[in-house]
Amino acid sequence: MLAAFVAAAVLAQESGGDIPGVPRVLIVGDSISEGYTWPLTRLTLGKCNVHHIPGDGGSTSNGVAKIDEWLGKSHWDIIVFNFGLEDMRLDENGRHLVEIPQYEANLKVIADKLSKTGASLLWVDTTPVPAGNLNPPRRHEDVAEYNRAAKRALERTPHRTCDLYLADLFRQKGDIHFTPAGYDRLAKLVSLYIVYQYGECIMDQ
Repeated sequence: MLAAFVAAAVLAQESGGDIPGVPRVLIVGDSISEGYTWPLTRLTLGKCNVHHIPGDGGSTSNGVAKIDEWLGKSHWDIIVFNFGLEDMRLDENGRHLVEIPQYEANLKVIADKLSKTGASLLWVDTTPVPAGNLNPPRRHEDVAEYNRAAKRALERTPHRTCDLYLADLFRQKGDIHFTPAGYDRLAKLVSLYIVYQYGECIMDQ
């Protein structure tokens, strides 16, 4: 019986459908969030319906442009969101794609849109950038600055924060992305916030 339920639940998630009677979770984020979405779906199976926006959310400027489209007209109980890795990309002149003042301003706009949905909000801190040459280039030390900027931008928005600023464990060599084991670890951390921090939200359903 349990195996049949799990198989049916996984099939529903893979086909984009929902398991009736449990909260709907939207993940708004970059390629890192794409990487932990499927392990998160499995970890919260039967407790949540996990959905990710189409593809990589990109920078906060892209987020401002597309947030209404991403939210759609659906009801969301929990929204997990992050930005930063794309914003801090460097061009050939050493300038960020989105500098910190604009990053803060954009994030405030996005957070305001999210808070108006009535969903519980979970902000996910940006994961570290390894030192060395990357393509596209980013600076290791910029991550902490962008995370501090996010904290300032969200200080008036009711939310919780999931700290994924982890050591470079389970990371692909010379890359900002993680191995499957790394994404499993990230998913476990996010799932703890969803299941325990938002336990009342889940249990009320």
